[in-house]
Amino acid sequence: MQRTRVHNFSISLDGFAAGEPQSLETPFGHAGQRLHQWMIATRFWSEQGADGVDNAFALRHSDGIGAEIMGANKFGPPGWADDPNWRGWWGENPPFHTPVYVLTRHERPSLEMEGGNVFHFIKASPAEALATAKQAAGELDVRIGGGATVVRDFLAAGLIDHLHLVVVPIVLGRGARLWDGLEEIQDGFDVETVSSPSGVVHLTFTRSA
Repeated sequence: MQRTRVHNFSISLDGFAAGEPQSLETPFGHAGQRLHQWMIATRFWSEQGADGVDNAFALRHSDGIGAEIMGANKFGPPGWADDPNWRGWWGENPPFHTPVYVLTRHERPSLEMEGGNVFHFIKASPAEALATAKQAAGELDVRIGGGATVVRDFLAAGLIDHLHLVVVPIVLGRGARLWDGLEEIQDGFDVETVSSPSGVVHLTFTRSA
């Protein structure tokens, strides 16, 4: 059965997935890369990286994924929609290798890139976007790529089957927060916790049967 999954989604101790202000020069605002240092240190990220707990979790990111849904702020910095030449952060061969559906109020023609990456820019509700992505994914799963607002909206709509969060031991105080409006969300999931020697904690939420 097709599932809707979130992987490697890093948040601070106070629940922020990005700082502020976000810009071309500072995609994660005042958080910098501190939320993602755990992943940058893994073999998943680089051949020079390490194996271990973090790498094992990071590797699950791409297993069995047939399409991705992401928010406009993941595709580019504020104002990217006004630049017809903006093609995302990742160069000509982005790391998704699937159809990607970018949720935005500024629709534009689909963007085909190397490696099987095709970006579609759509204005849709979470349920509508997921139905489209599931059809494109075939028998494979759909990944919700973020940012925090998109993951929160899909959780609030009851559309997430598997949620992997990485709690990083920093306090940001401001930015894009995941948990707002999701009181008692844990009640619909089986929750597992794994601590890593790197200092992060991996939380896995699997929808209860």
